[in-house]
Amino acid sequence: MSHVGVGPRAVMRSVAFLTAGVLAVPALAGCSSEDPSGKPLAAQDVAAAARARVADGGTLRWAVDSVPDTLNAFQSDADATTARVAQAVLPSLYRMDERGRPVRNPDYLESAKVVETEPKQVVVYKLNQQAVWSDGREIGAADFAAQWRALSGKDTAYWTARNAGYDRIEKIERGANDLEVKVTFDRPYADWKSLFTPLYPKEVTGTPDAFNDGARRGIEVTAGPFTVKKVDTKADEVVLTGNPRWWGEPAKLDKIVLRAVPRDERVSELVAGELDLAEIDPDTAEQVARAAAPRDAGTGTPLMGPDGTPAPGSGASALPGPQGGSAARSLRSWAIANGSDEEAAEEEILAREKRRKAEAKAERRRKALSGFEVRKSLEPAYTQLALNGAEGPLADERVRRAVARALDREKLAEAVLKPLGLPAEPVGSHLALSGQPAYADGSGALGEQDAKEARALLADAGWVPGGPVKKSEDGEKAAGAEKSEDDGDGKKSDGGDEGTYIVGEDGKDTDGKNKDDGEGGREEGEDTGGTDQESGEKHSSGKNTAQGGAPGAYAPKGTAAPAGAAAAPVAKDGKALTLRFVLPSGPGSQALRTVADRISDMLEKIGIGTEITKVPDESYFKDHVASGEYDLALYSWPASAFPATDARPIYAKPVPAADGSLNVAQNYTRVGTDQVDQLFDQAMGTLDEGKARDLLRKADSRIWAAAGSVPLYQRPQLVAARENLANAGAFGFETPVYEDMGFLKKGARGAEASASPAR
Repeated sequence: MSHVGVGPRAVMRSVAFLTAGVLAVPALAGCSSEDPSGKPLAAQDVAAAARARVADGGTLRWAVDSVPDTLNAFQSDADATTARVAQAVLPSLYRMDERGRPVRNPDYLESAKVVETEPKQVVVYKLNQQAVWSDGREIGAADFAAQWRALSGKDTAYWTARNAGYDRIEKIERGANDLEVKVTFDRPYADWKSLFTPLYPKEVTGTPDAFNDGARRGIEVTAGPFTVKKVDTKADEVVLTGNPRWWGEPAKLDKIVLRAVPRDERVSELVAGELDLAEIDPDTAEQVARAAAPRDAGTGTPLMGPDGTPAPGSGASALPGPQGGSAARSLRSWAIANGSDEEAAEEEILAREKRRKAEAKAERRRKALSGFEVRKSLEPAYTQLALNGAEGPLADERVRRAVARALDREKLAEAVLKPLGLPAEPVGSHLALSGQPAYADGSGALGEQDAKEARALLADAGWVPGGPVKKSEDGEKAAGAEKSEDDGDGKKSDGGDEGTYIVGEDGKDTDGKNKDDGEGGREEGEDTGGTDQESGEKHSSGKNTAQGGAPGAYAPKGTAAPAGAAAAPVAKDGKALTLRFVLPSGPGSQALRTVADRISDMLEKIGIGTEITKVPDESYFKDHVASGEYDLALYSWPASAFPATDARPIYAKPVPAADGSLNVAQNYTRVGTDQVDQLFDQAMGTLDEGKARDLLRKADSRIWAAAGSVPLYQRPQLVAARENLANAGAFGFETPVYEDMGFLKKGARGAEASASPAR
């Protein structure tokens, strides 16, 4: 999940749809073998290689989504590229391991521990004695104190995106020596490991002007294996070069170039040899995988010869060129001798030549892509279905629960992940992913998928199958969304007769075959909306949402419905239940649209219609999700190593603001409870790691029960990487180790390594 995914942790979460793996850091603690956190569903895939096998030098050209507007990860307009730069050039006191848990980073930190709990919590950091900024100054207490003052929230002159955790610090002092930093908290803070990652130099955080503007287009003082050489907005790239003052293992690469390349253009850039590493969509991944596959699965013979012409026995056309040649002359002579049209023969020659050129182009493309491989894992982010509980039908918890219980989350996960060969297990927690300390499947608080129970919940809320639908004076007929007169089948509904209702469809098509056999009446992948997926027009997936549109008997109210009545649309107070389903329309959102179609089918089975509206990516989150202009939406949240801190604003109960508006923080579903808030606060304030985990799992169960959002699946992570590129790719939970990335030495992987491009 994007969004998805996200500190910089909070910043990334604020752009949930667009994010994926980000500068997420440490988790709470380890777990026993009985712990329900389990194991990560997929390991990272980075072509791991020992440093001795990696050549010194070279440039890594890495596709990113954008050149960031700021390099200050604590500002509101920071993005995923901001986080990636910060990881490479700034201190991270903790790193994420393969299970999404915190690991002390020895390059910066010799130790860090809570030394006192009463009367105040005190943490002492002992820094690596070699750790220095790129200007030669030692990293120390002054940098910690400046960052605390900037992010504490006490000085509004600092334009900060968040102050969580920093607002609990009472003071920061020099410890027993220059290498020790003593931090005293005024309130217990369980997530203290989340602080000071990344750590900026006091030159950036020391004054509001420096913080607000000084690090937007560059960071002059750094302390990582790389440093920022330039941010080139004209070339759409950020250039990182090795830091000569880096005290750790020296960077293998000379340079990393982060190039902004739109997702739909990345395959062309790969073919052109302009990229070495790029996150890609499933279609591009299929092209890369196919390029590396044998030419002909049956015979093993290539479709093209080495010079780009058809190989013998391949069955391809063999015309030498548009001017003819022996084959062309023979075809023309035969056409004339047999009384055929010479013009038609010329057209056939041109058509064959066009095919030959297309085949040659395809072969060149295949050869270019054959130098890459697909590395895949699961992102530390999950995709969820959000239900807007602020108003309309979904303000009723029973309706939200009905929607949630209509979903077969396993089938939705399979639709996205199974074709990619990735584990297709539904996510069971809002607050963590499998393998992380806080993870436990809390979905039992909501209940398993059960269409019968879902229909019972709707009935309890007053939504009955086949209820009369009245057309109001302004033409409104559907609750939850403005309903088009077109009922989704191209037929207009007349509103039905007063005092009667449609008993419902009998579940059979006209040929007598069962339409609803548990898998749904539609074929796999069938477009349920009725219009082009990229058009941005509204789609109505709920058929016969007004009385008069469904085949079947009419009967007075109170008449028992036949078995097939469950498929009839539900209505209340003269309005059919149709929900606005808002989706992004961009080329990278096909998976979301596939999932939305499946969800619409599942909801239709319990009588809920959906009206799908596709909007431009740039307005999807800001103008629809964040503003509450939707009933249903799909977007992703990154998994946090510190859910007590990072997830609280996502699920906190909205509160009225001073101006009368509703302050929702990051809770875009507008669904929250006092009890959930209390559980988060308790988890954030306890230093007992086991107790904190239990509190978070209880909070997650309450979030499931409220049915404001339904986690669906962990997002796939597909990366095209040059075959000889080591220690880079689909990172999964783990923080990238930038100094170990590089190209394998010649001979390290046989012939293919020696064929790597010069750098």
